[in-house]
Amino acid sequence: MLHTGIGSPCYSEDVHKMSSDTIDLLVVPGADHVDLYDRKNRIPFGKLDEFFTRNLA
Repeated sequence: MLHTGIGSPCYSEDVHKMSSDTIDLLVVPGADHVDLYDRKNRIPFGKLDEFFTRNLA
Protein backbone atom coordinates (compact mmCIF):
# COMPACT_ATOMS: atom_id res chain seq x y z
CA MET A 1 0.00 0.00 0.00
CA LEU A 2 1.41 3.37 -0.98
CA HIS A 3 0.64 6.61 0.81
CA THR A 4 1.84 9.93 -0.49
CA GLY A 5 2.40 11.54 2.86
CA ILE A 6 0.07 14.39 1.89
CA GLY A 7 -3.13 14.64 3.86
CA SER A 8 -4.02 12.30 6.68
CA PRO A 9 -2.35 8.88 6.67
CA CYS A 10 -4.83 7.61 9.29
CA TYR A 11 -6.88 5.55 6.83
CA SER A 12 -3.78 3.91 5.33
CA GLU A 13 -2.37 3.18 8.77
CA ASP A 14 -5.66 1.68 9.99
CA VAL A 15 -6.01 -0.56 6.93
CA HIS A 16 -2.39 -1.63 7.27
CA LYS A 17 -2.91 -2.65 10.90
CA MET A 18 -5.90 -4.80 9.91
CA SER A 19 -4.18 -6.41 6.92
CA SER A 20 -2.17 -9.59 6.61
CA ASP A 21 1.57 -9.78 7.21
CA THR A 22 2.24 -9.65 3.46
CA ILE A 23 1.03 -6.05 3.18
CA ASP A 24 3.59 -3.27 3.53
CA LEU A 25 2.81 0.41 4.03
CA LEU A 26 5.18 2.61 2.09
CA VAL A 27 4.92 6.36 2.64
CA VAL A 28 6.46 8.64 0.03
CA PRO A 29 6.78 11.96 1.89
CA GLY A 30 5.74 15.03 -0.04
CA ALA A 31 4.54 13.12 -3.10
CA ASP A 32 1.04 13.35 -4.48
CA HIS A 33 -0.79 10.77 -6.55
CA VAL A 34 0.39 12.35 -9.81
CA ASP A 35 4.00 12.01 -8.67
CA LEU A 36 3.53 8.27 -8.30
CA TYR A 37 2.26 8.01 -11.89
CA ASP A 38 4.36 10.51 -13.80
CA ARG A 39 7.54 11.38 -11.92
CA LYS A 40 9.88 8.44 -12.11
CA ASN A 41 12.32 10.01 -9.66
CA ARG A 42 9.58 9.91 -6.97
CA ILE A 43 8.50 6.31 -7.54
CA PRO A 44 10.21 3.96 -5.04
CA PHE A 45 11.03 1.25 -7.60
CA GLY A 46 13.52 -0.48 -5.30
CA LYS A 47 10.97 -0.92 -2.51
CA LEU A 48 8.31 -2.07 -4.99
CA ASP A 49 10.74 -4.60 -6.47
CA GLU A 50 11.58 -5.94 -2.99
CA PHE A 51 7.89 -6.33 -2.14
CA PHE A 52 6.94 -8.10 -5.36
CA THR A 53 10.01 -10.33 -5.29
CA ARG A 54 9.29 -11.37 -1.70
CA ASN A 55 5.57 -11.95 -2.15
CA LEU A 56 5.25 -13.24 -5.71
CA ALA A 57 8.28 -15.53 -5.84
